[in-house]
Amino acid sequence: MKWEESRQSDYVEDRRGSGQYAGGGGSSGHLGLGAMIVLGLIGYAFGIDPRLLIGGAEMVSKVTSKPQQAAPAGQVGAPKDQMGRFVAAVLAENEDVWKEVLPAQTGVKFTPAPIVLFNRATQSACGTAQSAMGPFYCPLDKKIYLDTSFFKDMQGRFGGGGDFAYAYVISHEMGHHVQDLLGILPKAQAAQQRSSKEQASAISVRVELQADCLAGVWAANANQKWQLIEEGDVEKAIKTAQAIGDDRIQQSTRGYAVPDSFTHGSSAQRVEWLERGLKSGKIESCNTFAQ
Repeated sequence: MKWEESRQSDYVEDRRGSGQYAGGGGSSGHLGLGAMIVLGLIGYAFGIDPRLLIGGAEMVSKVTSKPQQAAPAGQVGAPKDQMGRFVAAVLAENEDVWKEVLPAQTGVKFTPAPIVLFNRATQSACGTAQSAMGPFYCPLDKKIYLDTSFFKDMQGRFGGGGDFAYAYVISHEMGHHVQDLLGILPKAQAAQQRSSKEQASAISVRVELQADCLAGVWAANANQKWQLIEEGDVEKAIKTAQAIGDDRIQQSTRGYAVPDSFTHGSSAQRVEWLERGLKSGKIESCNTFAQ
């Protein structure tokens, strides 16, 4: 993936190395689930629960209506290190695409979603963020939270990774922000609160698959603008999508899959919706709720 010549977004809040571990102060519920699964799967080859690779749906259903106290702000602006520059570049590419595509295709104005970089743990408006949770979008403060050591886990434990796969992760989270701007996340949260556990999981799957598709929409439009996708990039992103399907994870950890408990979709579904966005470049192709 070509990104070195891209501009750097200023919407990066770098809390890495600041010692801003903000424990306590409540939790979204997502942390408890993530920590429990990670401990339970400590011997699993991936080292972390891949369902939390591209988090977000749990935040939709479990955030409280009252924002938690946020941690002090870190250094704002494009970081100077290689990984920080990469994140700032991908974020800028998302901003530049969505500020054109979102109003053109939906009539909704795009507003940026900052990325908070942290080590180990920090505080979000949705509660305490920890590395084990994976990247996630918090709708209460409209920020994306990312411990970049997660990308090292992708490369070392998934046996894959790569810049475009990392960009897919970031762009999926930006997809949740786009859903928020379109009013989809609040509606999904309200629907989950009045639904059974199985129905709430089904809504979660639709939210996550749509974010996969929106990541594909971003990639299609970004490539049209800058020709940033290189040979093998799409295959790596698809490999990532396959690896994080609920069916594959459950079969690997318990020997069988329970579709009613899926929260992110099967491997086939994740690949299908990512490819839909990649092929169409249109938001309208991402209506998972109509399926």
